[in-house]
Amino acid sequence: MPGLVIICGPTASGKSGLALEIARRLDTGILSADSRQVYREFDIGTAKPTPEERQLVPHELLDICDPTETLTVAEYQQQARAAIARYHRNGRVPLLVGGTGLYIKAIARGMKIPRVPPVAELRSQLAALGQSQCYAILQQVDPVAATKIHANDAVRTLRALEVYYVTGIPISKQQGENPPDYPILQIGLDGDPATGDRRIERRTHQMIDAGSIAEVEALCHKYGPDLPLLDTLGYGEIKQYLYQDPPVTLDEAIAAIVLHTRQFAKRQRTWFRRIPEIEWFDIEMPDLVEKVWQRVDRFIQSL
Repeated sequence: MPGLVIICGPTASGKSGLALEIARRLDTGILSADSRQVYREFDIGTAKPTPEERQLVPHELLDICDPTETLTVAEYQQQARAAIARYHRNGRVPLLVGGTGLYIKAIARGMKIPRVPPVAELRSQLAALGQSQCYAILQQVDPVAATKIHANDAVRTLRALEVYYVTGIPISKQQGENPPDYPILQIGLDGDPATGDRRIERRTHQMIDAGSIAEVEALCHKYGPDLPLLDTLGYGEIKQYLYQDPPVTLDEAIAAIVLHTRQFAKRQRTWFRRIPEIEWFDIEMPDLVEKVWQRVDRFIQSL
């Protein structure tokens, strides 16, 4: 039975480069597990694979959504499962690669996700009640969910109420896990945090040199500076440099990107370290590619 290889870890840990080499050896493709690389035109600031890299190895789940749309986790899960099934029908083992833990969990654990798209009008009406009142309602309609959601967590409270009012079924009864029946190997890349910090700083400057400022400027011109994606990591800081009054210097914007990316990497590290199935490899290991390849090859031989 064909399986799945997952390569995950914090940002700037070298996942894409390693995956490219492993995919070439396996003669297979790479499925992105990055929640921003799914959006078209957001390229440099998301460290999206280059056209040259995409020519070397097939990449999927990139550029599947317009920046003005919202791709839900359920929609991602559906498309990723379809792509994996397609590789399996051809007898191939695909690579699922990225740092969005929820995307990876949706596939590896088979998360059951209520297929309820955001309902703006309903959310607006609920938000107008205030978090305290919304949480009190949640305690009445879905006490199980309320025990798992903090009383101050407005995002999850609104989502739980939204699912309840749209479907009539508490979100707690629609959640759970249904793991896939194929084998999965999970590879994690990480190292000393100081090493990761240096990599983040170096990659941030590489993005600036590659034209991330022009990218943000073009996106602001096309979609307007209020586009929510333009407030995400690496874009919001450049937007402040371009348009904020009083102005932010480029050095200050770069420093902010580095700081915020380090904080993001720390949160990713915490998320992935809680997953016991992940087998970790040190990014500073001199023979990293060969060590990972040996492990992947053993996995493939066991299928």
